Amino acid sequence: MYAVIKSGGKQFKVQEGDTVRVEKINAGEGAEVKLDDVLMVADGNGVSIGAPVVEGATVAATVKSHGRGPKIKVIKFRRRKHYQKQMGHRQAYTELEITGINMQSPRGEND
Repeated sequence: MYAVIKSGGKQFKVQEGDTVRVEKINAGEGAEVKLDDVLMVADGNGVSIGAPVVEGATVAATVKSHGRGPKIKVIKFRRRKHYQKQMGHRQAYTELEITGINMQSPRGEND
C-alpha cells in the first residue's frame, strides 16, 4: 500500500517504513504527526484518487530529526556597474518516518 501526500508545497510518494525529508514541521523529535493532505491511496484492491484530497485518509509519521540542507549561494552581479552581492541560504527540513497509512471508508458504506 502506498500514498501520495502533499507537504510544504511538494508531493511525496510514501509507503510504510519510508523515510522522507519534508519542509520544516513544528513538532519535537519523536513526536507523532498526522498528515491529512493525502492526494491518492493505492492498495491491492484499487486506487482512490482525491479531488483534491481523499476523504478520511491520513498518513501517520514519526519525527526522526530536524536539520538544514546544504548551503546554496545566491549571487547578484552587474558587469561594469561596480555592483556585486552574495547571499547564502540553507533550507530547514524535517525527517519523517512513515508509520502507517489509514483509510477510512466513506459514510454510509457500513450500513
